[in-house]
Amino acid sequence: MLCRSRASPGNAFAGTILIRTSTPPWSAPAPKPCRCLANSSSVGGCDFPARPGLSAAQQQVIWSPSSDPAVVLLSERPNFLPTTSNALADRFVAERDGPEGSYSSLTEHDLQVLLLPGTSPGDQLAAVIPLDDDILDRIDALTRLARTWLGRPPLPDTRMTVDQRRRFRLRLRAADGRMNGATYREIAIAIYGAARVDTEPWKTSPLRDAAIAFVEAGMALIDGGYLRLLRHRRRV
Repeated sequence: MLCRSRASPGNAFAGTILIRTSTPPWSAPAPKPCRCLANSSSVGGCDFPARPGLSAAQQQVIWSPSSDPAVVLLSERPNFLPTTSNALADRFVAERDGPEGSYSSLTEHDLQVLLLPGTSPGDQLAAVIPLDDDILDRIDALTRLARTWLGRPPLPDTRMTVDQRRRFRLRLRAADGRMNGATYREIAIAIYGAARVDTEPWKTSPLRDAAIAFVEAGMALIDGGYLRLLRHRRRV
C-alpha cells in the first residue's frame, strides 16, 4: 500500500498545477507521520520506497510487483539451457535492495525490474511470469523488455492514452483546488475559462456538473484509485 496522507505536501501528483494559489496550501495543519514509516525499520516503510515529502518528479518511485504488474521479475536462467550473451548487464540502474530482491531499472526505456534473491545483472537471466489475473499486463511489460534486449526500437507504455493522461491531470487539479478551498465555479473557470463559464447560469450549467465530477474523480484517485492506472483496461 502507498503511504497516503491527504495533508502531505509531497504526493505523486505534485507536477499538476494548483487551481487556487491565493489560498496557501500550507495553511492546513501539519501532516502526522505516516504509521507505516514509524513502524518500519526500512527506509521506505511501504510496499515501494518513496519519501512522502517529495513528489514523484523529484525521486524515482519503485513500485512493488504486487501493485504494478509492469515490474519484470528476473531470475537466474536454468542451467540446462544454452548460455547467451547478456546485452543489458551494464545498463541496469540499481535502485534499492529489499527482502524480495534487488530493484533496478532501465530508465531510458521506463522499465523497472526486480532481480530475485541470488540474481545479479550479469547473470544468465530468465523472466518469471506469475500465473495470475495480471498475466497479460506482465507479458506486455516483458515484451517491452524483450525489444530492448534484442536491440529493437522500444514500445511505448500503453496503459494510459494521451487523452487519459490529460483527464488525469484535470481531475487531480480539480481535487487539489477543492482541498485548497476553491469553489466549483473557480475550478470550472480554471479548466474551461471564465468566458465559457459565464455564458449560462451557473446553477444549471453542465460545466458545474463537470467540475463536480472532476473533483470526485480526483478524490477517488488520491484515495487509492490511481492503482487502477497501473493496469490495462481489458474487456472481459
